[in-house]
Amino acid sequence: MLKKLFSVVVISAITQFLSAQSGTVTGKIMDGEFNDVLPFANVVIKGTTNGTTSDFDGLYSLDVEAGTHTVIFSFIGYETKAITGVKVTSGETVELNVTLNQSSTALEEVVVTTTTRKNTEASVLSIQKNSVTLLDGLSSEGIKKTGAGDIASAVKRVPGVSVQEGKYVYVRGLGDRYTKSTLNGMDIPGLDPDKNTVQMDIFPTNILENLIVQKSAAAELPADFTGGMVNIVTKDFPTSKQMSLSVSGGFNPDMHFKDNFLTYDGGGTDFLGFDDGTRKLPVSSTANIPLPPSDNGTLEGITRSFDPQMAAQRKNSMPNFGLSFSYGNQFDVGNDNKLGLIASIDYKNTTSFYENFDQGVYQKWSESDNYEMRYDRRRVGDLGINNVLLSGLAGLSYKTERSKYRFNILRLQNGENQASIYNQDTQVSNSIQVVKDYLEYTERSVTSLLFSGKHTNKDASFTTEWNVAPTRASVQDKDARLTTFIINNDGTYSISSDAGYPVRLWRDLVENNIVGKLDFTKNFSLFNRKSLLKFGGLYSYKQRDYSIYSYDIGFRAVNTVDFNGNPNAILAPEHIWTPQTNSGSFIRGNFQPANTFNASQNTAALYISGEFKPLEKLRAVIGLRGEYFTHFFTGQNNNGTRELDDEKVLDNLDLFPSANLIYSLNDHMNIRSSYSRTIARPSFKEKSLVEIADLLTGLVFIGNLDLEPTEIDNVDLRWELFGEDAQMFAVSGFYKYFKNPIEIVAYNNTAPNNLTPRNSPSAQVFGIEFEARKHFGFITEGLKKLSLNLNVSLIDSKIDMAPQEYEGRNNFRKEGETIDDTRELQGQSPYLINAGLNYKNEEIGLESGLFYNVQGKTLEVVGSAGLNPDVYTMPFNSLNFNFSKMFGKDQRSKISIKVDNLLDDDRESQYESFRAENQNFSFRAPRREFSIGYSYQF
Repeated sequence: MLKKLFSVVVISAITQFLSAQSGTVTGKIMDGEFNDVLPFANVVIKGTTNGTTSDFDGLYSLDVEAGTHTVIFSFIGYETKAITGVKVTSGETVELNVTLNQSSTALEEVVVTTTTRKNTEASVLSIQKNSVTLLDGLSSEGIKKTGAGDIASAVKRVPGVSVQEGKYVYVRGLGDRYTKSTLNGMDIPGLDPDKNTVQMDIFPTNILENLIVQKSAAAELPADFTGGMVNIVTKDFPTSKQMSLSVSGGFNPDMHFKDNFLTYDGGGTDFLGFDDGTRKLPVSSTANIPLPPSDNGTLEGITRSFDPQMAAQRKNSMPNFGLSFSYGNQFDVGNDNKLGLIASIDYKNTTSFYENFDQGVYQKWSESDNYEMRYDRRRVGDLGINNVLLSGLAGLSYKTERSKYRFNILRLQNGENQASIYNQDTQVSNSIQVVKDYLEYTERSVTSLLFSGKHTNKDASFTTEWNVAPTRASVQDKDARLTTFIINNDGTYSISSDAGYPVRLWRDLVENNIVGKLDFTKNFSLFNRKSLLKFGGLYSYKQRDYSIYSYDIGFRAVNTVDFNGNPNAILAPEHIWTPQTNSGSFIRGNFQPANTFNASQNTAALYISGEFKPLEKLRAVIGLRGEYFTHFFTGQNNNGTRELDDEKVLDNLDLFPSANLIYSLNDHMNIRSSYSRTIARPSFKEKSLVEIADLLTGLVFIGNLDLEPTEIDNVDLRWELFGEDAQMFAVSGFYKYFKNPIEIVAYNNTAPNNLTPRNSPSAQVFGIEFEARKHFGFITEGLKKLSLNLNVSLIDSKIDMAPQEYEGRNNFRKEGETIDDTRELQGQSPYLINAGLNYKNEEIGLESGLFYNVQGKTLEVVGSAGLNPDVYTMPFNSLNFNFSKMFGKDQRSKISIKVDNLLDDDRESQYESFRAENQNFSFRAPRREFSIGYSYQF
């Protein structure tokens, strides 16, 4: 017995010793002729019998003795590639991705020398080079170069991409309507359900494989994108155990540790991004609230059940804080089966304080010789915002010899607390001065599941993929409170209907989505060359419930001057109406039918496409997609003159042809061309009867049931050159024709704060893009670690005005002003500039960079009703500095330092009118922010 035990111990010790002397080489093998993986290719260590083959995903893994080796990749009918100088360290994993091209000579061998452990930047460029669709990408390695902890901070390096509000990605200067976001190829709603794009600051970089931006359409892609489709690709099968922890803090001298920060007392769980019930509606949403003197026995209790706090408080503001943790691993299960696991949790708590923010509603004077603008209302004050974002992502993958199954769950939880005090002057409708206190808490959440599978036959010539993604999104504005005091001539404060009574409201939005997709791919031979046939379908169902419960505060036998301008005095116990006194403040309901609706959208799609090579150097993808779309609406307008009950307000069957061609001038140079037809459909609230007011800005959104979808024809042309060390240069041109483009415009002259969507007849967009990724090794070898990433987009847009807009502008034109029947497209930027100067020294773990991004002046709101001027978003010059240093054993620790907004630029939207001085539509000063972070790789 002791002898057997001794033998087991000795054998185990020897096994552990031998395994400690080896490492792992792993990666993906791609087919250079098609943007696809190469299954069952051979991988062998030169001079040994140690080898393996790639699986149906093109993935391979091989245990190798420590040392420097040559790895040989081969496949029948393809070139043989030998990678020399592959350094393997005991217990470590080397990632080696290769692309094999078809060869007319089976004995042809290409020898490549490598000294890098990872080649992820080159991998994304390889995807870009071999793709038939026009795309740009950003790898996880490229993201790390910027020092970014999330996608939003790094994606600006992609040509033609800009980031709005620090989180929403726009492609080619086109607004959110024409940009789409997907997670692993599937639709997910973001924290703002009215946007196509998901906010990118919710995804930590350590769980990402890469980020792909599709700029030309194909039959297998959804048809509702035009500028670009941003696909976030997460890791599913980590090659080895990966675990990391990071913590960060941010300090803005103009915002943090300020004792005049505005906030108010909330719930005990606000720091986790959700309300603990403190702000829940204290009465039933269907309760009948009596007015005095009827049913006096219940009104007092109802009024006292509402939180009496109505005033913003001045407190000390805290700095920003972030924490994230991620884990990934794979395990052998059974015979050659693998189980993969990833998990990530990310927490961010940020505080912003905007002193002297400016929000205005301006109009032109009606006289033709008076060029200046006058304000209908102007708001100037202080705004404090605390935003908490808690996100979690977990995924399981199970792979057998011919199948892979995947399950992902994504949970986003966001709570935003706002408090503001501002003065408002009105000039057009009535001339009064008021002071307002505004309190708001918005709780948002998204829960998204993804079930997917991939199956192949024995030789991987036929592949089936399926995906099912149910999602539930919720947005709740909990107890938003607005109090308005009139500033009287004698310096006292009062409340009256002239400026509005105090308001409390609760808004609830719940959206349920489910998307299912089925795709088939068949390899076949055409023109004696490998070809692909793709076909499949998609079904999507989206349903939204939206409601607003509004209450205001009335007064009976009360002199509001006695409140002394203190909002908290309004519902103080001694001031609440009682049956005994028959005087005081009381709650009353104010139901508005247009604030409640139910709607659903259905999309059913089928597609077929063929990818083939009619010539040796020419590849083509020709496809056709059909989508049947319906939109149902239930709701009514405020005056009750129009009411719909589950009425079909949109019913369209559309065909979307696409053609993508790529001609390879040589192994490093391509010419691309593409044509596609896409669509932009109205959102739920746009094609509706709603009238939704924003209490802070005073703007009112009015739906338009007469909206039609926008049809777009897209033409793209690109020349690209790929070099070594992830260098490249590309020039692209594009043209887009829009039929019935949807724009946000001023509703009419009598209500300049009302905005509505409306179709214009047509629009055109022309653009050119330049991209360069180049290191400075061509000057001297010592500068090879210094690189420049530059991309510039120049865009010209022109839209044909609707007759009512052209007539309105002509009727109120100024002396000397000429009115054309065309203008720029709303939401279209005239230029984009992204530049990054980066230094990276892997030997000492040092990386530093300076990154610049700017988007040109963009038409934000079309003031088309004659007296309403246009609103433009002004350029925001974003210059950021990043520095990181790795240290410790195996460089597992890293410290990062960042400075954002080095130029101290302001975020501004301004009214513009002929020969008039610009006036603020919105002004906020974000100021500079300094942050430091620490991360550790276990």
